[in-house]
Amino acid sequence: MSEEPLFATEVPPEQAEELGPTGRPLPVLPEPVPPADGPKHALIIAMCNQKGGVGKTTTTINLGAALAETGRRVLLVDFDPQGSLSVGLGVNPHTLDRSIYNVMLGRGVDVHDVILESVTPNMDILPANIDLSAAEVQLVSEVAREQTLRRVLKPVRGEYDVILIDCAPSLGLLTVNALTAADQVIMPLELEFFALRGIALLTDTIEKVQERLNPDLQVLGILATMYDGRTVHSREVLQRVVEAFGDQVFHTVIRRTIKFPETTVAGEPITSYAPASAGAGAYRTLAREVLARCHGA
Repeated sequence: MSEEPLFATEVPPEQAEELGPTGRPLPVLPEPVPPADGPKHALIIAMCNQKGGVGKTTTTINLGAALAETGRRVLLVDFDPQGSLSVGLGVNPHTLDRSIYNVMLGRGVDVHDVILESVTPNMDILPANIDLSAAEVQLVSEVAREQTLRRVLKPVRGEYDVILIDCAPSLGLLTVNALTAADQVIMPLELEFFALRGIALLTDTIEKVQERLNPDLQVLGILATMYDGRTVHSREVLQRVVEAFGDQVFHTVIRRTIKFPETTVAGEPITSYAPASAGAGAYRTLAREVLARCHGA
């Protein structure tokens, strides 16, 4: 499958009014600078959409790798019982002695003993497996059950610059935990008509979490994924998303490419598997846009 050219990662002033895929002028995104030395306090971002197959895991892995390239220490949290994030980074969920489930519900399990190094420098992973599916039921009887993931991440928040949470495709207690622990939420959205309907449900859940559990939670943006500019449907859905959500929609658009499934088999991010590809360029641009929206993080 041929890849469409991606817009430049940095737009010269004389081309500042060039329109991107979303129909808006492309922003000038500054070159990321490494974080300052000193104490860290990780920015926690939840990757959330109750619909499956919209690119949450792909985005978590590749955005994390792109942020790690900027010199930031990144922790990826696999918070999906399917363990797709773990698999995508070469971890076999079935052979794990301990996972995030044990840290959440076990007594005396240190999160540091569960975190694994990934193949990408500066990027670690807190893995998950099918055991996590039991957590939703067991958490019901726990005190402050919505705060469990926040408690798990508290000891490591000072060791990372960014923590990305790959949420399960549901709006259940696990997702509420992720939103309660997060500072920001990114909503990957497949450019397909029926995917639009789920955003309203997700937005409602986010508003309830803001009102009752985490008033500091903010929506960082909606990320259009699986875009194919050759089809009228993709272009029309993207136009509707921008009309409905305006500047909440990232300028960066993730296009369909065969490279993403290949990276899952390889067990590494696209930034190292195919560093010169349009997909890798897209996630590096997204990393710049995320940092710009978070004032450098």
